[in-house]
Amino acid sequence: MASTLRLAVAFSILLSLFSQSSYAQTTACGNYKFNNNKVFTYCSSLPHLSSFLHWSFEQSTGKLQMAFRHTGVSASRWVAWAINPDLSKASAAMPGAQALVAWPQSSGTPKVYKSPIQSYSTTLAEGNLTYEVTDLTAEYLNNDEMIIFATWTLPTNFTTILQVWQEGPVSNGAPSIHDTVAANLNAKGTLDLLSGQTASTGGSSSTTRKRNRHGVLNAVSWGILMPFGAMVARYLRVFKSADPAWFYLHAACQTSAYAVGVAGWATGIKLGDDSAGIKYDTHRNIGIALFALGTLQVFALLLRPNKDHKIRFYWNIYHHATGYTVIILSIVNIFKGFDILNPDDKWKKAYIGVIIALGVQAALLEAYTWYIVLKRKKSEKETHVSNGVNGHGA
Repeated sequence: MASTLRLAVAFSILLSLFSQSSYAQTTACGNYKFNNNKVFTYCSSLPHLSSFLHWSFEQSTGKLQMAFRHTGVSASRWVAWAINPDLSKASAAMPGAQALVAWPQSSGTPKVYKSPIQSYSTTLAEGNLTYEVTDLTAEYLNNDEMIIFATWTLPTNFTTILQVWQEGPVSNGAPSIHDTVAANLNAKGTLDLLSGQTASTGGSSSTTRKRNRHGVLNAVSWGILMPFGAMVARYLRVFKSADPAWFYLHAACQTSAYAVGVAGWATGIKLGDDSAGIKYDTHRNIGIALFALGTLQVFALLLRPNKDHKIRFYWNIYHHATGYTVIILSIVNIFKGFDILNPDDKWKKAYIGVIIALGVQAALLEAYTWYIVLKRKKSEKETHVSNGVNGHGA
């Protein structure tokens, strides 16, 4: 009896949680109540940027009544929703898009207007659109949610559209460039106006795969293999029994890191060519510097002088300084890449874990090698003194 009662209570709790979850989802979209009592046929929870689209479509007239909602909007942020007439531009939907833009004003009434987007460097200036737009209004609710209402007149053979939505900061009373993290770059997709089916064009695109490949190649090469190779040279060379094996292992690690890094660098160049309007200046400049310094290191390895050569001392200074500079810049640039790709936290945490592990190992090995070096010097000194005394006594 008691077990049956416990089972019933557990079932009731699960049912309650499910009901609350379902209610939250429908309130966010299908059961949302507009202040002006407007009702729409369809609603879609858009996959990025906390956005929702409500619409009704009459194919015989091409009338598209819509409401675009974006939550989490502060008083210094703008939002936009747009239609790109060219469905073939799914991978680069921004240029050519016909946008509706809105942001809160100090007066309390949102500013809302039409803006044709010609290029990636748009300033979202006000202008006329290809399609007729009427009943354009906006509401800013609870200092958190922006809603854009409009009625579009589309061609009657238009049943699927390419939509783009976005948000960014307002500076000096005008829209500024939006973030270029994954959520912003993937805020686009197709929408079937008759069935209500939506499809994202960002998450599984070839561009996204190239970006992920670029990130993995560079994280493994510059961010892991390169520091590991430096540790091999610094700590194994202390042990006489490891000579010359440490050198070949060091050279293998660094040349492998360079080869994989060049592949990652090449994919970055290709991404830049494919996305001419999207620029990450700091990330790109550090990448170019890494490629140049890495290439110099490879040539330095080929031109390495003998141990007893008079310029070997200066070569060592150059080689070590360049190597440590590459490692530091590599780690910095990988974190810049994380900010751009905005992957799941687990990937960033995994890399941080690898760096911490390498750092801890380096600290322990540093202490141990210093112990070995000092012990060896002490032993050599005692031997020297002992030999000197014996010689003097003779």
